[in-house]
Amino acid sequence: MNKTLTKTLTTTALAGFAALGMQTAATAEPLKIGIIESLSGAQTSTGRLFASGVRYGIDQINAAGGFNGAPIEVVEYDNAGGASEAADKFRHAAADGVHIVVQGASSAIAGQITEDVRKHNLRNKGNEIVYMNVGAEAMELTGNMCHFYHFRFTTTAPMRVNALTRAMAEAGDLGTKVYAMNQNYSWGQDMQAAVEGAAGAGGYEVVDTVLHDVNKIQDFAPFVARIKAAAPDTVITGNWSNDLLLLMKAAGDAGLDVRFGTAFLDQPGNIANAGKTALGHYIANNYVNSAGDTAFAEGFKEATGHYPTFVEPQAAFAMGALANALETLDFGGGDIVVQDVALALESSTYDSPLGPITVRAEDHQTIRPVVVAKVVEGAQYPSDETAMGFEAVKVVPAEEVIYPVQSSCDMKRPG
Repeated sequence: MNKTLTKTLTTTALAGFAALGMQTAATAEPLKIGIIESLSGAQTSTGRLFASGVRYGIDQINAAGGFNGAPIEVVEYDNAGGASEAADKFRHAAADGVHIVVQGASSAIAGQITEDVRKHNLRNKGNEIVYMNVGAEAMELTGNMCHFYHFRFTTTAPMRVNALTRAMAEAGDLGTKVYAMNQNYSWGQDMQAAVEGAAGAGGYEVVDTVLHDVNKIQDFAPFVARIKAAAPDTVITGNWSNDLLLLMKAAGDAGLDVRFGTAFLDQPGNIANAGKTALGHYIANNYVNSAGDTAFAEGFKEATGHYPTFVEPQAAFAMGALANALETLDFGGGDIVVQDVALALESSTYDSPLGPITVRAEDHQTIRPVVVAKVVEGAQYPSDETAMGFEAVKVVPAEEVIYPVQSSCDMKRPG
């Protein structure tokens, strides 16, 4: 065969393959992800950080070629911080053909979404939707409300408290008397139960507990007086926003010599608002930039212009787990089978900077390491444009913080 003909056939063949590739890309069903988040209202800043983390993770997948012959599509739906609005946005997402919904800000909203997903899937066999929960920590979500299509890619109260008490005890900062101060709703109640539940292993006595109204108290002085009377070494609190800041400031103003163990001290603005009052206090969380391999933090900054903060890392890690799950699937550009995506997600392992994150099949709670950090001056990664930030004290392995599957979870598996 002459060279000219060979070249012509080769060119024709390549053109044919290219045309076939273009046709596949044009007809492939894209994976659709709906972020149903608080993008306006009181929790806007948190909701947007969740969305930012998700988009960073999906950008990584798309940069590597997407999935099923097309880029993954991401659509944002603003639930405005309300459960009823979230229910309405879920209906829109389902009508838009979304395969996966993602949400994290608020356990109350998570409760609405997970129930809406469960009911939708019962009515729409073959057109199921997966709910990737990247931030809502209420125990009931993997307890009596658990179902096969809900996956929790974050910690829970027992995981945070188990990590806090272990790390603080090892550092000599826990003491033997602990006070539990929390907001009176599902999350705060879970935190109080976790503090009480960890007392035996932690070697401390719970000297008192308080559950108070959420974000309604302007003067925490009476509460601080009660703490002072109980004379604890440490106050463990799941409080967030003003309820955390005002509590810490009231303690500082009263000259109360007590250490705080927290869950949300890294919420943007907290360090700047608390000032020197924050120094020496602890947090247990999914990630801090000073722990483990810092390549993630640096890569995130290169892509977004800022270091990952607060809830962005856990949202990005969830998308990393999704990426690993998708690598095991091949729908050939055809219809996406969400049940197969869920089964792959259930079997996924994501190697986070702190260690592997896996999914427990019985309740779809992620089993993950928890990092405990302390607020210091001259931090490697300063917070809120101050010189203060979080210095990692200990990365507590997953097996040391996880708890048994709740007896209230009765997951019905497909088939």
